[in-house]
This record gives sequence, structure tokens and C-alpha cells, in this order.
Amino acid sequence: MSSSSKWEWEFEFIVVLNGDPLSIQRLPDKFAEFVAGNEPAALQLREAGGGFCRWPVDVLLDGREKMYLHTGWEEFARFYGLQAGCVLTFSYQGDEQVSVKVFDGTSCRRHYHGDDKEEED
Repeated sequence: MSSSSKWEWEFEFIVVLNGDPLSIQRLPDKFAEFVAGNEPAALQLREAGGGFCRWPVDVLLDGREKMYLHTGWEEFARFYGLQAGCVLTFSYQGDEQVSVKVFDGTSCRRHYHGDDKEEED
């Protein structure tokens, strides 16, 4: 597989927020392996299906092939009211772009933007 074809599909993964949801969050090792050699310095997070708001979050590499969401994560977590027990699904589309879905402690997806039909009324 050529390096360009490697980026033609999404890479999806889940992060479960255990402990303090405002502290840096470790990304799965398989994601770190997927981007090895092309590690992004930052990721642009956005709510899946949401508006155009993008949250730049720096990526921290610890030198042991571990990758973390670092500077900017706390602001993202506060804005979306993330709490311990939330489950986030990430879809990496390449070019540092990541869409995020948030599921709360009831295992239901949170929606942060209004329904288009309601906004028209």
C-alpha cells in the first residue's frame, strides 16, 4: 500500500473518559501506529454532524510511542461539558481533521446543536 492510499479512509476509535476529563487524554496505541511517521502536531476536533466550529488540540508524543491530546483539550472538554464516564468516538479523516461523537453516562449520544427543523420554526 502506498503512503497516499493509507490516508484514503477513516480511522475510528473510542476513548472512555476515566478520572479527570479535563486532563490530557491518551489516544489508543493503534491510532499512534496508524499515523507513525506522519504524526500530527495537532488535531482539529469538531462535533460530528455539528457546525463549523473546530477545536485545535495539540498532540503530545512521549517518546515511547504513546500519544496524548494535550493543549486545547481542556477547552474542548469544558465547552462540551465532558464528565468522567463519557465515551467519545473519534473518526480521523486525515489532514488533522477529527469528528467526535459524545455519549454520556446513560450510553446515549449528546447532541449539542439544534435540530434544523426546530430552527426553521
